[in-house]
Amino acid sequence: MPKPLTDQEKRKQISVRGLAGVENVSDLKTNFNRHLHFTLVKDRNVATKRDYYFALANTVRDHLVGRWIRTQQHYYEKDPKVSSRVACHPSSSLITLPLTLDPGLPDGPPPVTDISSQVEEADDWLRYGNPWEKARPEYMRPVHFYGRVEHTPEGVKWVDTQVVLALPYDTPVPGYRNNVVNTMRLWSAKAPCDFNLKDFNVGGYIQAVLDRNLAENISRVLYPNDNFFEGKELRLKQEYFVVAATLQDIVRRFKSSKFGSTEVVRVDLSTLPDKVAIQLNDTHPALAIPELMRILLDTEHQTWEKAWDIVTRTCAYTNHTVLPEALERWPIDLFQNLLPRHLEIIFEINRRHLERIANLYPGDHDRLRRMSLVEEGDQKKINMAHLCIVGSHAVNGVARIHSDIIKATLFKDFYEVDPHKFQNKTNGITPRRWLVMCNPGLAEVIAERIGEDYIRDLGQLKNLLEFVDDDSLIRDIAKVKQENKLKFSAYLEEHYKVKINPNSMFDVQVKRIHEYKRQLLNCLHIITLYNRIKKEPNKNWTPRTIMIGGKAAPGYHTAKLIIRLITAVGDIVNHDEVVGDRLKVIFLENYKVTLAEKIIPASDLSEQISTAGTEASGTGNMKFMLNGALTIGTMDGANVEMAEEAGEENLFIFGMRVDDVDAMDKSGYDAMEYYNRIPELKLAMDQIAGGYFSPDQHDLFKDIVNMLLHHDRFKVFADYEAYIKCQDKVSALYKNPKEWTKMVIHNIAGCGKFSSDRTISQYAREIWGMEPSLERIPAPDDPRQ
Repeated sequence: MPKPLTDQEKRKQISVRGLAGVENVSDLKTNFNRHLHFTLVKDRNVATKRDYYFALANTVRDHLVGRWIRTQQHYYEKDPKVSSRVACHPSSSLITLPLTLDPGLPDGPPPVTDISSQVEEADDWLRYGNPWEKARPEYMRPVHFYGRVEHTPEGVKWVDTQVVLALPYDTPVPGYRNNVVNTMRLWSAKAPCDFNLKDFNVGGYIQAVLDRNLAENISRVLYPNDNFFEGKELRLKQEYFVVAATLQDIVRRFKSSKFGSTEVVRVDLSTLPDKVAIQLNDTHPALAIPELMRILLDTEHQTWEKAWDIVTRTCAYTNHTVLPEALERWPIDLFQNLLPRHLEIIFEINRRHLERIANLYPGDHDRLRRMSLVEEGDQKKINMAHLCIVGSHAVNGVARIHSDIIKATLFKDFYEVDPHKFQNKTNGITPRRWLVMCNPGLAEVIAERIGEDYIRDLGQLKNLLEFVDDDSLIRDIAKVKQENKLKFSAYLEEHYKVKINPNSMFDVQVKRIHEYKRQLLNCLHIITLYNRIKKEPNKNWTPRTIMIGGKAAPGYHTAKLIIRLITAVGDIVNHDEVVGDRLKVIFLENYKVTLAEKIIPASDLSEQISTAGTEASGTGNMKFMLNGALTIGTMDGANVEMAEEAGEENLFIFGMRVDDVDAMDKSGYDAMEYYNRIPELKLAMDQIAGGYFSPDQHDLFKDIVNMLLHHDRFKVFADYEAYIKCQDKVSALYKNPKEWTKMVIHNIAGCGKFSSDRTISQYAREIWGMEPSLERIPAPDDPRQ
């Protein structure tokens, strides 16, 4: 048995529960009171909770500002290569800083789910301001739309455009105990001051003011649809707005010499790929490719060949989905109207690309059609994924199985031509937020056994395997889990007015509501379990509290109906006295990051049950695993690698593999065969169809029934039997707490691979061509080197 740390060694450790980095508590109090008084102009008699939050946020920001400025100075002095992750919405999770607060960024799409059906409410997240961000009007940039293209002897000109200004807002992103504070830059649309205000008759003036609002709508609303493409002009405007502003900013920074300087010292952009890496996070920022070409051709007057070399060496593309309905395909008419110069550039990229393919595969016209950036048909469209692949030097999926699938199916033709481009970068999660911050009890228990260096180097968790049979560790991990469950039970009772059994298994599925994620399979298990308890009420059932949470895209009818079904089943189950507290069903409304931080540490079982081959990776699966939940799942996404790392025997794996799904696609999926053959499945479906769970409207769920029986792309019934049998194994093991917890330890010990630190290091070395730095830069009050 390995020797536990001595009391003296434990005392040497900084407690992972502690707020490290606050050198002087009295200074903190003084600054807090100063901000309450001078920044918010409040005293304690009238201050609200929000005022206290803002005062504390401003105090913490003060603590970061010196490090923030010094980090920028450091970058300008060292002139390292810089990676820009271009995305069309802000990330909701910041890397933990010594003093950590939720930054109040939007946690997801606007829908708010109540206890019976989803209702959308606007999330006006900037109504009260954002204490973390700093406007940077001095770096405002013009973004052009519409207009026409002129080809002149002096070069190509995009003229008669409509201009919108992009105003940057910077948010500090602190590193972990290294004094580094990086910058997340977001952009807000502003109308230029001369926006048609020359029309000073009353009607014209009012119209001009209204037109200003239209211009500023670009950054006013975030499209909530996920895994579904909607070809709206405002969305394309948003994508170009973010890309154009960011690229102008990148070029400006590349050209400038030192911190705070506007002096141009680099005039030759041929070295741009040596200093800048642009990661296209899905196809939403794909316009970075033609936009950088436009800058290099029309502004910097590079040749096409030189410009294309710079673009392809700078850009890389991450694919996030294989669902065909999610891939962006923009109508050419829309492009022609909104971005005429970019359409010309895309046509030329495509001409040269197809010329190359024709030379490699003479006479293969079908291959040319499949690989073209322009899709023919009633309405010609630009395939943005194809643009990303052709314009990038690297293409990656986000889990090994996903990267293999895109090479074998979605991008097979491109892989055959340029196999060297294709890589895998399995997603990761930050252990600072998803363990230390949200589950300090577990973080402490781990640190007591293996020290706390694992927080920076998650691979050290494998050292827990030395303690897998240690009764004290088994006891401590079970104790922390029970404390988290009691805490979450109290939260549920307060906010959901539902009393649950904290000794029951907390069986949780939280993620976006989508057919491919198969919340319906979970629902069928709930109904089956309910029917079994009703049939044999005196049997010794393993008690379960099944919690499902997530949002549906506002226009996704089936997903919204799935939410209604879950809540309807819950209404019947939760009020059945025969069942009692042996089975409870709760739909977690308004699921978001802050709720995830409560539910994940309290979960026993993590449901990761998508149809094999549909989930790119998942990261929730990793968060549950790190927090001591066991996984029931298919061999899909990152589940495959989780099973490798922890041992497949330590996960509850069930159902079809990708090859089985492919074979079924070829032979045909017959849902009725399963329905007629499996009595428990037939009973559950008949109850849904017959109004057992919707007594006031018997045919409420007819669309779900019809889909499952006749056109289910995700083959729920094909995995039903295997899923139910696997759930029976889960119930049996839960009755043996010691063996259950030993399996938990194997899972936590296998989490090392799934740190975002490993992911980002791989991107840096294998795509961006830079070496990750673990350097700790001097704090603001340290002498400069």
